Amino acid sequence: MNGTYLGARQLVLREPRDVNVPADLAGLKLRMPGSEAWQFLGNALGGNATPLAFEEIYLGLQTGTIDGLENPLSDVISAKFYEVAKQIVLTDHMVSNTFFTMPVAFWDGLSDEEKAAIEQAEAEAKAFNDSTVLAQEKDATAFLESKGLTVTTPDVAAFRAQVLDKFENSDFAKTWPAGLLDRIKAAGA
Repeated sequence: MNGTYLGARQLVLREPRDVNVPADLAGLKLRMPGSEAWQFLGNALGGNATPLAFEEIYLGLQTGTIDGLENPLSDVISAKFYEVAKQIVLTDHMVSNTFFTMPVAFWDGLSDEEKAAIEQAEAEAKAFNDSTVLAQEKDATAFLESKGLTVTTPDVAAFRAQVLDKFENSDFAKTWPAGLLDRIKAAGA
């Protein structure tokens, strides 16, 4: 089974600023989920990663506790972050997806008919989700511009190069299987 598409992740800024390369985010308090990997990504993007729960982002933008965040545009719209942000920077720095899972012991206890029904339902749900998110992404920038936000595109290659360099020189890279990073690089080229 393939992953369910959640969207390409972009930067959302409370106040507009000229962002072309990662150095342009220096000093920016960039909300990231609290895990070590997410904090690493926020810092690698050039910002100052700041852990904050998703439920606190709107107020954090409104009060200046954070200067920005990164999320798929569909989340920006559904959570109405456009009401408290002024700029979207289209970095496409990560593609989010999720996978349908269940415990192997439970799966193994199902009949072939039950397994087939679950696989069919999962495929239909994935197709519905993916087409919906892709349609939202297609219309998102026009919608956000209509709400007064500025939408810009930076030097995406500069962001990719910096994040890749920081990753390759981190402890995270040491634990990956040989060849995996090369496959990822080839897919992004």
